[in-house]
Amino acid sequence: MMRNPVRSLTLALLLPLLSPALLHAADDREPATIADALQAAEQQHRPVLVDFQAVWCYSCYYMASHVLNGPAWEAVNRKAIVVAADADSPDGQAWMKKLKVSFLPSYVVLDEHGNELGRIAAEQPREKFYPQVNAILAHGDTLDGLKARALKGSTEAVAGVLQAYQARGEGDAGLAWFASLPAAQQQAARKEASVSLALDQLALAKAKAVDDAHAVIASAQKVLAQDVGCLRPYVLDDLLEASDKLPAAQRKALLAPQRQPLDAYVNSQVLVAKPSCADQRSAVLASADLDELLGDTAAANTVLDRAIGLTRQRLGGNLASDRNLADNLRAYLVRAKRTTELDDYQHQLIAAYPDDYVYAYRYGRSLLDAGKPADALPYLAQAADKAYGANRLAVALQQVKALKALHREDEAKKLVAGVLDANGPWFPKQAAALKSALSA
Repeated sequence: MMRNPVRSLTLALLLPLLSPALLHAADDREPATIADALQAAEQQHRPVLVDFQAVWCYSCYYMASHVLNGPAWEAVNRKAIVVAADADSPDGQAWMKKLKVSFLPSYVVLDEHGNELGRIAAEQPREKFYPQVNAILAHGDTLDGLKARALKGSTEAVAGVLQAYQARGEGDAGLAWFASLPAAQQQAARKEASVSLALDQLALAKAKAVDDAHAVIASAQKVLAQDVGCLRPYVLDDLLEASDKLPAAQRKALLAPQRQPLDAYVNSQVLVAKPSCADQRSAVLASADLDELLGDTAAANTVLDRAIGLTRQRLGGNLASDRNLADNLRAYLVRAKRTTELDDYQHQLIAAYPDDYVYAYRYGRSLLDAGKPADALPYLAQAADKAYGANRLAVALQQVKALKALHREDEAKKLVAGVLDANGPWFPKQAAALKSALSA
């Protein structure tokens, strides 16, 4: 997978004299790794845009189909060296850990020395993504640079620092930095809505990091009381998870105030002809979950039925036309427990997207979960043929479970040995889970 661009001696001698545009034209191949991209960036004096993605990431499907294309994307590729980082590859996983990327997709801009200039997390509509990425490419600043500007009195820079910490999930560090500012500056900054929201989001991140359910509940409520836009479903999910051990009546009273704002959000920004928030799935599923927890099963079914109908209408029967929508429909059918429709639909997805492991794996796993290991194995084998890295181990884990259920222990042992040998030392946690399943 690793490769370094080979340049002639003549080109090497000319490198200092060429403009970035001419350099890009001289070698417009996409770098294979982030290291390759940074090497090219140092020579060309251009930033690097790292596109963290995965073959199973439905939000990445949205970006590929709706955003990362056309003249605007071509312009980004002229300004920056763009490199894809697969979350299931060893290199992708290593860089995600280094850059503290916990959300897919994520777009991290680095300067030619590898310092972060800014990032965009989660899928975004075109009209939101390009202003953000172009601003980072034009005026991006390292965290140290933002801090220096903040200390000179820039409230905008204060918000930028806090948002940078929030994007990395570093709640404790972000709050500690803010607390280190002069008291007068803190007081002035808190008057800005962007700073106030960022501080509450950092408090939420800090509470999640230490698994403090009570603090998560308090922080999530504060965040949800503000204009959080497309982040609302994610924060609501935090609230739902943190409150799951509360007595039923207490939990219901806690969650009830969230229904009206979430309904308004879904009805105005999600289940409409032109959604303003890209992640429709999270909003629909959060809405259904909230309705059920409040005891309104009819409302949960209604929002799922609306989502299923609207998604089918948009697809028009062509599953290959928009993979994000196609995968959303699968998720809605799963959540609505429409098992007969789902079984037929999963066959359609396998046929529509035959070039990766995802849908054969998911269908095989669903058959295994349904107590049909013999039926599951052919689909898992189909998935294994296209699996690699971390997902190779995930597929193998289900194959082992199916083989053991059929008392085919020797085949399971042989399969595990082959997969572990092919994967080498990478992904130790997944490898340990595979070994554990074999010995269970």
